[in-house]
Amino acid sequence: MQDERDRLIACIPRLRRYARALLGDRAGADDLVQDTMERGWKKLSSWQRGSDMRAWLFGIMHNLHVDQVRKPSLPTEELDEHTPVPAAHNSVSDGLEMRDLESALRGLPAEQREVLLLVALEEMSYEEVAATLGLPLGTVMSRLSRARQKLRAQMEGRAVVSLLKVVK
Repeated sequence: MQDERDRLIACIPRLRRYARALLGDRAGADDLVQDTMERGWKKLSSWQRGSDMRAWLFGIMHNLHVDQVRKPSLPTEELDEHTPVPAAHNSVSDGLEMRDLESALRGLPAEQREVLLLVALEEMSYEEVAATLGLPLGTVMSRLSRARQKLRAQMEGRAVVSLLKVVK
């Protein structure tokens, strides 16, 4: 039991990093991580020994996040350019690029943002992402491709043009 508890605790930094990137809100992300850890602890007996606990916890987090998005929430206050934010960048241009990247990430559909963050930020394989989110591998690959295309276009200041056609 001690080993399982230690593994659970070791996953917190990666869960926190993913939640912050996913939500863009530090307090909300910390709440999501706390809820994930609570549910993971309660359901620790359902975790299969020998499997990837990190992927299991990301699956729990994903399900909690989906539940939160579906239910009505309390109004929140948007941050603006006058809100003080601690500087964590080496130069002004680095800070502007990070702001643009955060804005572009938030502009992605949630399904694409989740896949992109799990692959790029959490370095999960496509198979791990598919298992974590309960999606077919092809869906993970197409969402990732679309997310990268949109992100690249937004960062370059181009209009996002989709080559896909709607078939009815």
